[in-house]
Amino acid sequence: MDLKYRNITISGLVCTGTTTLSKLLADKLNWTRHSSGEMFREYCRKHNLAIEQTSLRPDSITLEIDGMVKEKLQKENQIIMEGWLTGFLARSIPGVFKILLLCNEALRIDRLVNRDAMTVEQAKEHIEVREAENFKKWQRIYKAADFWDSKKYDLTIDTYASSKEETLKKTMAALGI
Repeated sequence: MDLKYRNITISGLVCTGTTTLSKLLADKLNWTRHSSGEMFREYCRKHNLAIEQTSLRPDSITLEIDGMVKEKLQKENQIIMEGWLTGFLARSIPGVFKILLLCNEALRIDRLVNRDAMTVEQAKEHIEVREAENFKKWQRIYKAADFWDSKKYDLTIDTYASSKEETLKKTMAALGI
């Protein structure tokens, strides 16, 4: 399959469907899938760091992991990189198709409740705290706030309005497949 893009990023907040789409697309294209979240968790395990409490981690760790994401996108081909900021991190890297997934908060909470067996209140708090901590850190580090501005992406899909199959179909069409 010959595409005009050498790599793809899939960005979005918690439970917007980035992992689901990245797995489906990697399977369909027979490309390698990477997750910045999985890279982060592996880094934390390797360095004996707590995964939660973003605000307590030095910015240098975030920058190091984000640098690893950018390096993969610059040096490798036929990869799908999924994660909150992958599209933002790829903004100046040629040959990367950037996808943004959006979804309303109620459905995101419902997905988290079902995925992680949380109560609705726990899911709300988890999303609120995690997103606020990360957003604050990223604003400070990158001196930006437009991480998920749809104008900066090649394709934006609302996963509230599209099933996972429809989301994959829209993605394939946008890629010219």
